Amino acid sequence: MNLILRKAKIIDAKSSFHNQIVDVEIENGIFKNIGANLENKNKFQEIELSDLNISSGWFDTSVCFGEPGYEDRETIVNGLDVAAKSGFTAVALQPYTTPIIDNQSQINFVKTKAQGFATEVFPIGALTKNSEGKDLAELFDMKNAGAIAFGDYNRNIDNANLMKIALQYTADFDGIVIAFSQEPNIKGSGVVNEGIVSTRLGLKGIPSLAEELQLAKNLFILEYSGGKLHIPTISTAKSAQLIREAKLKGLQVTCSVSVHHLVLTDEKLETFDTRFKVSPPLRTDEDRLALIEAVKDGTIDVITSDHNPMDIEHKKMEFDLAKNGTIGLESAFGALMTVLPVELIIEKLTAGRKLFLNIESQIEIDKPANITLFSTDENHVFTKENILSKSKNSAFLGTEMKGKVYGIYNNQKLVLA
Repeated sequence: MNLILRKAKIIDAKSSFHNQIVDVEIENGIFKNIGANLENKNKFQEIELSDLNISSGWFDTSVCFGEPGYEDRETIVNGLDVAAKSGFTAVALQPYTTPIIDNQSQINFVKTKAQGFATEVFPIGALTKNSEGKDLAELFDMKNAGAIAFGDYNRNIDNANLMKIALQYTADFDGIVIAFSQEPNIKGSGVVNEGIVSTRLGLKGIPSLAEELQLAKNLFILEYSGGKLHIPTISTAKSAQLIREAKLKGLQVTCSVSVHHLVLTDEKLETFDTRFKVSPPLRTDEDRLALIEAVKDGTIDVITSDHNPMDIEHKKMEFDLAKNGTIGLESAFGALMTVLPVELIIEKLTAGRKLFLNIESQIEIDKPANITLFSTDENHVFTKENILSKSKNSAFLGTEMKGKVYGIYNNQKLVLA
């Protein structure tokens, strides 16, 4: 598809057109011309939207779609449509399926199913067979099939030697190990953050120590073994400090934070609403502010929606029994705009492409067009009408938001919300 975007403000710190309002001509998926008042010589389709901003396409580093096995929660086809209309030109797909994505054939299934869409899928292979934490999965075969990293979604690796071997083995082919960090014995049967709120509500708590102790352990293993380690969805102030110190040592460690941990706190649990039951749990406002500071100073590398759809049968039940998870693609940008400046949001939503793929997109003439279209002006309340996912379990229902996603252009395809 060939088109001209009219009066678009470019937000791309790597671009020579950064912060300029220009017309953008795209031909055969390439930026053909960028400038003021471009003439439409070839009768391309023209797009003119209120307060149109464009940036390099966003990359969500942690998304669950369910398929294969949990199609009642979400399918790959609908999930990619949701991602596109939420501003994401690429997603890293977690192996949280049945069967678990732990071998080459499962990677091939996902990639085949996701072909031909505007939003690209980059599978994460399970680190251990069936994500059971006992034996390493077929890591090198999955790497060759297209897996960009290896991790067991929301599952801790208890076996320190297995983590050491995984880091040493993946270092041979420049692989990335993803280590969700939550010490299971300290977590115990906890379901929410341990603190004043959990005590008041009578809910079993998960101490911050559960995350921080396991994180420190994984960082010690990384220091010994070498390799590349990514810590997903950290949730405490101390976790951010531990990673900050590890980076100063020169360790190859990166980390992410979820949108909901930057915006929401455990105070939301007052109504016992299971939409707010997530893993790791929502923490205190002190933790939330420390995480925002870690985003600003570069300790936290990327922000993820941690999109994890759940069917209603596993959410509409007693809090202790309900499953963890919230959808997050549709609400990610609007929620972030309430706590962070737009340029920093774009930086953290696009950083995953460099981190996991070692490539960067850039808005420059003769470069491939991979962009997100959005507005920064509109204020609104997030409602069920804004949800495009099959699952409706959003922690952000009723939340005031700022900005609006128009859609994406990628793979020579335009998708507008």
